[in-house]
Amino acid sequence: MGVGAALTRFGFPASGTAPGGASPVTPATSPFLAAAPMDVVRMGIVGVGGQGTSHVDILLNVPGVEIVAICDINQAHAERAAQLCTTAGRRKPALYTRGPRDFERLCAEEKLDLVLTATPWEWHVPVLLAAMKNGKHAATEVPASYTPDGCWELVESAERTQKHCVMMENCNYGRSELLVLNLVRQGVLGEVLHAEGAYLHDLRAVQHDDGEGLWRRAHQISRNGNQYPTHGLGPVANCLDINRGDRFEYVVSMSGPARGLKAWQREHLTAADPRAQESYVQGDVNISLVKTANGRTVVVTHDVNLPRPYSRVNLVQGSKGVFMGYPDRVYVEGRSKREHVWDDVTSWREQYEHPLWRSEKIQQVRTGHGGMDYLEDYRLIQCLRQGVPTDMNVYDLAAVSSLTWSTEQSVTARSAPVNIPDYTKGKWKTTPAWPIVEA
Repeated sequence: MGVGAALTRFGFPASGTAPGGASPVTPATSPFLAAAPMDVVRMGIVGVGGQGTSHVDILLNVPGVEIVAICDINQAHAERAAQLCTTAGRRKPALYTRGPRDFERLCAEEKLDLVLTATPWEWHVPVLLAAMKNGKHAATEVPASYTPDGCWELVESAERTQKHCVMMENCNYGRSELLVLNLVRQGVLGEVLHAEGAYLHDLRAVQHDDGEGLWRRAHQISRNGNQYPTHGLGPVANCLDINRGDRFEYVVSMSGPARGLKAWQREHLTAADPRAQESYVQGDVNISLVKTANGRTVVVTHDVNLPRPYSRVNLVQGSKGVFMGYPDRVYVEGRSKREHVWDDVTSWREQYEHPLWRSEKIQQVRTGHGGMDYLEDYRLIQCLRQGVPTDMNVYDLAAVSSLTWSTEQSVTARSAPVNIPDYTKGKWKTTPAWPIVEA
């Protein structure tokens, strides 16, 4: 999947060890960024494997986008993405394919407004920093960083350069996730007291293929925590108003045994396959409990190594009722059809469907995880063109990504609490909640 495949499997940075990820800089006073509006967003895209190519395909259908440059270590991938552009009647983008750091040349030489990276995890921070250093807004696939230093570098660079730096968390725009956010905003569930999110996805085969298998499995060899918290955590963080009235304060985490990958290898690989000789430290199931500054609780679960149907859990519990995903269902005291019995979500959608999912734009979209990928790309471009703050910002990027390194530290310390930094440096107390936006 793009740029980082040229690295050795052990060539990425180790998880950071600074307790709590303390900030080395003094607090900043700048408000959340709203950059100058622009008619057309000129883009460079770094890493056009599976997900990067999907972004190209989607962005060609978003108004006000010009894809100017493509970067990938795989010439064929770059040419494939360029072909999508020319087939759509657009100018062929400039190609940067000279090696794993050719994104630095792209960021320095091209006249761009935004650089998006869909590379392997270890390349997210370098690409984002290069973009901001050269005066470009920056966006990344998830997670943005898995070290405390990386999270702080991104926050400080965004503050210093006054450039947007956002994480493309598509699940924030899922139909069910936006429905429950609207339920919360309308007060239907009462005061939100607890939430649960997860990434439960059987990726055993994916971790051995010629895409993510070239880099993702390597993280299982040396890291043990929640390696991929953002899909489950991002949406419920919005319901909890994280960085907008509350913040993650600390986490405790534990992992179970590592069995799944080895069992899969015994069934699918020969003894001569070098992958069958690997040893893994990542527990198959990681469970983490987060406490917020306002005393609320969040459970986050990670499991990509065991046979199971897909789920992100998506539970939001309020003082008046609860939403639970997979399958989607709602219970609101005094309003549900029967006492102590779940309502099917359909009746609640009729009244509380989020405006983004009522729009004609999204009703016409079926690609990109059912349409939420289109919404995340569309909303970012819309915010840049209008010159308004992005839906999610660099502080959200850091807070949600911080569960990667903080859970690893907690697991290593026998589930001791690990502090999560206040990346906003106090601004979370006065920043308004993410509003119910429209297309």
